[in-house]
Amino acid sequence: MPVEMTADGRRGRAILMLAASAVLWSMGGVLIKSVEWDPFAIAGTRSAIAALVVLALLRRPRFVWTLPQVGGAVAYSATVILFVLANKMTTAANAIVLQYACPVYVALLGVLLLKERISLRAGIMMCIALAGIVLFFIDRLTPAGFRGNLLALASGVTLAFMVVFLRMQKHGSPTESILLGNVLTVAVCAPHMTPPLPSPAGMVSLVLLGVFQLGISYVLYSRAIKHVPALDA
Repeated sequence: MPVEMTADGRRGRAILMLAASAVLWSMGGVLIKSVEWDPFAIAGTRSAIAALVVLALLRRPRFVWTLPQVGGAVAYSATVILFVLANKMTTAANAIVLQYACPVYVALLGVLLLKERISLRAGIMMCIALAGIVLFFIDRLTPAGFRGNLLALASGVTLAFMVVFLRMQKHGSPTESILLGNVLTVAVCAPHMTPPLPSPAGMVSLVLLGVFQLGISYVLYSRAIKHVPALDA
């Protein structure tokens, strides 16, 4: 007879899933830069592939059309579109650093909407993590690409809302928000998904982006966030 996993066991597994998500997300900057195509087309095609992956893993999606489910989908769609645009309009370093101000917004939204308190330890670790990201990229940060920088900053805000909306579904299935978000992204970007198509190498990059960088990574993330606070995620 299977033994039910303890809370510590579920949390430990969730942390491993989050770490795996982070590794898969790290493919984004390089692969997006390698595709010579309209950024909206990249975002839409990437999400079309990701939607198929999520649907295959989810099998029987359950749509309840609650505010957290729909809000998570809208925030997700905005995040993935803005990040692609930012990557094309500024440096990958700028896009990453500006988006990863997200924990600050999550901390504030978590207190306001989730009533999840920020411990002193968590606050210190958040500051150290942000400082580490800035130090890692500081030699490559530039003032160029002002509009791209603004879009990257906006993607950090939408990412924070996505995290909070997914966490609101901790007793449900937040993965449906990811599926809906990918479908919404395809709908928004469809007018731009026209020939000429990228090179064969670019198409391979799009497949990798859709399957691993978006599809599998966000399935792992949406399942993990049910077992850890929003700021930890």
